[in-house]
Amino acid sequence: MNPKGLSSKETNLNNKDLCPATTQMEAARAGCLTDALLAAAREDRLDPETLRTRVAQGTVVILASNRRPARLAKAVGQGCRVKVNANLGTSPARVNLDEELEKLALAKKAGAHTVMDLSTGGDLDKIRRLLLEASDLPLGTVPIYQAVAEAASQGRPVEELDPEEIFAVIERQAEDGVDFMTVHCGVTLKALERMRRQRRVTDIVSRGGAFLARWMLARGRENPLYADFDRLVAIARRYDLTLSLGDGLRPGSLADANDRAQMEELLTLGELAAEARRAGVQVMIEGPGHVPLHQIETAIKIEKAVCNGAPFYVLGPLVTDAAPGYDHITSAIGGAIAAYAGADFLCAVSPSEHLGLPTPSDVFLGVMASRIAAHAADLARGDLESWEQDRNISACRKALDWEGQARFALDPECVRTYRAEHPTTGGDPSTCSMCGDFCALKVSPGLEEARAAEPCPLGRTAG
Repeated sequence: MNPKGLSSKETNLNNKDLCPATTQMEAARAGCLTDALLAAAREDRLDPETLRTRVAQGTVVILASNRRPARLAKAVGQGCRVKVNANLGTSPARVNLDEELEKLALAKKAGAHTVMDLSTGGDLDKIRRLLLEASDLPLGTVPIYQAVAEAASQGRPVEELDPEEIFAVIERQAEDGVDFMTVHCGVTLKALERMRRQRRVTDIVSRGGAFLARWMLARGRENPLYADFDRLVAIARRYDLTLSLGDGLRPGSLADANDRAQMEELLTLGELAAEARRAGVQVMIEGPGHVPLHQIETAIKIEKAVCNGAPFYVLGPLVTDAAPGYDHITSAIGGAIAAYAGADFLCAVSPSEHLGLPTPSDVFLGVMASRIAAHAADLARGDLESWEQDRNISACRKALDWEGQARFALDPECVRTYRAEHPTTGGDPSTCSMCGDFCALKVSPGLEEARAAEPCPLGRTAG
């Protein structure tokens, strides 16, 4: 069945009668090309039928809640371009809705493909709904944050949280139209015991993982997201919500990278991913964290093997613990290596990652750094459009066409700003203040003819 020729509607399925599936994965398995899949395929310039096969297998996810327009969908996984997520959100110490909207705008300007609302302060339902209304990008959340924050507002500690409250928040967020959701299902009693024996340097650095670990140890009970995983899957299936299985025991320092606790959690996530797929629910796996350069490729390959090729969503990874204030750079270095090794989705890390709540400018810098990492990996992975972009900017550089360079740059405004702030002596528009008339491209013999033969292209802009 191929409804390719049917008219497109603002729904996820081209035709409910021809393809009555509930989720993107079920539709793909039924041979249907949904509107969301077609939109994602167009953006990545992929063959829709190839993409459908990968969605059916679970090696690609289509981030597209059935509560939001299909045109907003993004594809993450095998054969897709590397995607970048931007984290937004308030804290109990700072709640400013205008600032959150500014973060959203700057994240989009920097080229983020998705955003996540990690708010823990203020009216969390209002903040999430505001971002959903304002965003034309898929939006993710971490529901345990809201469950804990609401309990705290009533004077109740984490230990007193009822599992029903957690599932109520999950249902509420899914109903609002959240496209993907981080759920720390792999933080089990067995994994915590293995971590205790491991004697980590930084213990648990995941907020969601720490909340659940504290609840489990205080109650002497298993993680409700693990114990009642079938219920979570049922909610995800109802709203076509992609489950992002969170790395609650990810390493928070290089010394803890790829340790036994992390591997224990990963094994559990691989089993849960298989369960979700059997139910027709899309799933991706979240990963480290802090990882030294020489261990990144191994970490990616282990995840892909254990989780049967499920899309891998990584935070960084940061390649050194020694650069607070510059962690957008340490994460971009690790992100480029991770994506080349097979990671599919990079979570942008801001310069203030370990120091304070990111400002709008921090969000922009974090996304740009991850975009550069993603683009570098796309080049290494053979993405033809990325290679075309680099060739075009090089042709413009050869032609001394500065506006052409801006047009094909990842951040055109940055190029134009530097040009305006660094004028050349004498105002020659063909040179820059680095070399002036000593520019190699002006001095080299025969290049005038070469520039005339291969002028700067006038193709579409990057991004």
